[in-house]
Amino acid sequence: MLLDHFMKTLNLALQGGGSHGAFTWGVLDTLLADGRIQLEGLSGTSAGAVNAAALASGYARALHAGRDPREGAREALARLWNEITTWGTPGAQHARFARLFWGGLTPEFAPTNIFASAFQGLFSPYQTNPLDINPLRQWLEREIDFEAIAASPELKIFVSATHVNTGKAVIFAGREVTAQAVMASACLPILFKAVEIDGEAYWDGGYSVNPPMTPLIDACGSADIMVVQINPLQRERTPHSAADIADRISELTFNASLLTQMRAIDFVNRLLADGSLPPGRCKHVRLHRIDGGAAMQPYSASSKSSADPALVRALFGIGQTAAKQWLHSHYEALGQHGTVHVRRDYLDDTRMPSRPATTTGAPPSRGFRPWLARQLRRLKRQ
Repeated sequence: MLLDHFMKTLNLALQGGGSHGAFTWGVLDTLLADGRIQLEGLSGTSAGAVNAAALASGYARALHAGRDPREGAREALARLWNEITTWGTPGAQHARFARLFWGGLTPEFAPTNIFASAFQGLFSPYQTNPLDINPLRQWLEREIDFEAIAASPELKIFVSATHVNTGKAVIFAGREVTAQAVMASACLPILFKAVEIDGEAYWDGGYSVNPPMTPLIDACGSADIMVVQINPLQRERTPHSAADIADRISELTFNASLLTQMRAIDFVNRLLADGSLPPGRCKHVRLHRIDGGAAMQPYSASSKSSADPALVRALFGIGQTAAKQWLHSHYEALGQHGTVHVRRDYLDDTRMPSRPATTTGAPPSRGFRPWLARQLRRLKRQ
């Protein structure tokens, strides 16, 4: 392609968020349609993992067939979300299970139903869903070419899940990315049995890392990482109803690991900038983000369980608009500098109140990060 010489390479980290993943679809469709962007690595959790698998499969299949891989990826994503909207068709049997897959409860099990809440505490999915019915599994096995993904070196893919017994994040890559791995990444434990892979049990990756960024740093050459963020960092109003409180708890829970990763990356970037870390030991990462902003505020966390075609199309459009705005404003920053204000958006102040240090060697009142930076400089001089 004539434009290849001018392309900028980008890695994508895709957050999970049920049917709000249609926003991510809009972002991906726009980035794939832009001839100036070359994707190197994809990481995803839950719905982000499903989007990543669809994109990578369509990309690999089209490349093998001698077609434009970007167009193949766009077609695969469209097929995925067109399928999901059929799950929400009124009267469809899949509608019930679509709500379950995306983390939503059918009306009789709504959080506001006190009797249903008590019922949920008494029964597990091993009793309520003994056959482990989930329409996603059939779709993945039918539509995603995992062999083609594994055999394609042009695009790396990483899928996260949570190891049930240890609580640690586990990353599946290469030939480890299978239908089971994607199912594990999207396994909500109150609704589905744990997914077993090689005798180990896994739950939704959002509990441990959402989305995984370390593989994109360690295994990819490009230092530009774009986070496609679904869960909002802030809400304008304090929730009061039981449903709104549950929604906000969900958002906070599934954003926690992202905040930790962004803070850690920013900290290493600053240590590299002031010479506290030896060159070559760590990579300076250029962070970018596309989110729905104000346009996503009207969509509560509970709407993540809806497969309604109108909702999916609306979120797709919001994603397209957000990506186009980002490209217009920040494309030139790729390969040059990050575009995320990490300290403003992701850092918090966990410092102790200012007071004289009373323990020799303890971190002074100016905070843990400056103290750790001084320790690293001292070790470097030794």
